[in-house]
Amino acid sequence: MKNRNILISIFFMFLFVCCNDFEEVNTNPDTTTKVTSAMLATNLLRDIATDNNGDGKGFIREDLLGKYLSWTEAQDIDIAFNLLGRTSFASLSNLRNASKMVEYAQSEKLKNSYAAFAHFVRVFVFFDMTMRVGDIPYSEALKGENEKNYFPKYDTQKDVFIGLLEELDEADYLFSVGDNFEGDYIYGGDVTKWRKAVNSLQLKILLNLYRKVDDVDLNVKERINEIVENRPLFESNDDNFQIVYSNSAGQKYPFFKEINSFTNNDRLTNIIVDKLKTLQDYRLFYYAKPTPNAMNLNMDPSEWNAYGGVDPTLPESEILEVVNEGNVSELNDRYEELPEGEPVFLLSYQEQNFILAEMAIRGLIENDAKVYYEEGIRASMKFVSENTPDNVLYHHDRKITDEYIIEYLKRPGVVFETNFQKQLEQIIWQKYIMTFLQTPYNAYFEYRRTGIPDFPINPRSNRNIPSDKMPLRWMYPTDELSYNMDNVSKAIDSQYGGSDDYMGIMWILQ
Repeated sequence: MKNRNILISIFFMFLFVCCNDFEEVNTNPDTTTKVTSAMLATNLLRDIATDNNGDGKGFIREDLLGKYLSWTEAQDIDIAFNLLGRTSFASLSNLRNASKMVEYAQSEKLKNSYAAFAHFVRVFVFFDMTMRVGDIPYSEALKGENEKNYFPKYDTQKDVFIGLLEELDEADYLFSVGDNFEGDYIYGGDVTKWRKAVNSLQLKILLNLYRKVDDVDLNVKERINEIVENRPLFESNDDNFQIVYSNSAGQKYPFFKEINSFTNNDRLTNIIVDKLKTLQDYRLFYYAKPTPNAMNLNMDPSEWNAYGGVDPTLPESEILEVVNEGNVSELNDRYEELPEGEPVFLLSYQEQNFILAEMAIRGLIENDAKVYYEEGIRASMKFVSENTPDNVLYHHDRKITDEYIIEYLKRPGVVFETNFQKQLEQIIWQKYIMTFLQTPYNAYFEYRRTGIPDFPINPRSNRNIPSDKMPLRWMYPTDELSYNMDNVSKAIDSQYGGSDDYMGIMWILQ
């Protein structure tokens, strides 16, 4: 019995020691046990940078709506035929840690920087939301955890825009009195570069308010000129707010063949191909590859007639028939064969120039629209050429050089016109060409705002209701209809007369 008691005592002593050592033994020394501002910043940045940039098919989804590409995988993507469906507010969940990111900052100047970054991220998310549906939860959003407000009211789109502009003003100021910060894989925490991104984003938002130039609450023209005259803006492509990919695991270009099983389904449309041909624009040779027939006939890939597009408004079966005839180009191999692909910009120096050019022709700023317009083209072409390896497979012996750009700017259709409507068409078309596989949904929003490009409508294939029009908005999320019915119903009633449909004309379009 005595020996039995001794053994039991030894067992429990052993168990006690093991329990005390268990946590230490089973803790990975290479992982952190403490959440930091930097970690939260990285997650927030990743969320907004990749929210509309999925892999494979998801990556090109918005290019189907923008009529850059058609899709040969039958009965798959409704958005190619203008069915937007219901949007989602899921991106709001990405913002829940923004306040904690600021709280965990180790100094007042870092708190300023992280607070500025939080404002930028918030604006990025809320701007996309309101552009899709109109009125949204804004002032009471994200207050469920701390204030137990699980049913946020909807703010009018006007009030949302006022709030977004004020947040960006605050972000610019806070970055100006902040320190460089950690957790930022785009700008390396450089607050000066972040100020440029903040102000470029505000110009983009303000351009969408040109119809409201007389609204004293918005002060559109005054805000624009204060930014242009007094604040830092993008100065080159080096300032772009963009994702740069690499040949590392988890960092490869979203349409790269190893992570994409849909490389055989993309086809360029006649809308983008015919425009590039008309302008004799070498970007065609960087965007596309020769048609199957051209390759079978050993046609010179530097010839314009080696490339073709399909009418994206044809019914699916007819698109497949045209594609099978062999006269439609696929995406250039550089998008599928290179793990680095090209950077994907969400805000860019080239777009900023086109924004300023349009502001100038609308009389919102006094600067020379032609200078901005030509610099936008120059920056766009340099972006393409500088992010493409010098390989004949990727430019087909039509290299974009400084000399070519000079010559291009003198071409008919490119030379800046004197008539307002023609100038506007040139600016938006160049923006359209620039955002090929870039800046998700930008082409659609620009079309909705200006009617340029004039996308054709085919009632035989158009899945919008009515079938003879392009949609103007997404419908509100199912979750809102299920869990926040009273508030979303009030928003639908006040904006759209009680009808949550695709053709409701939101405030910014009035």
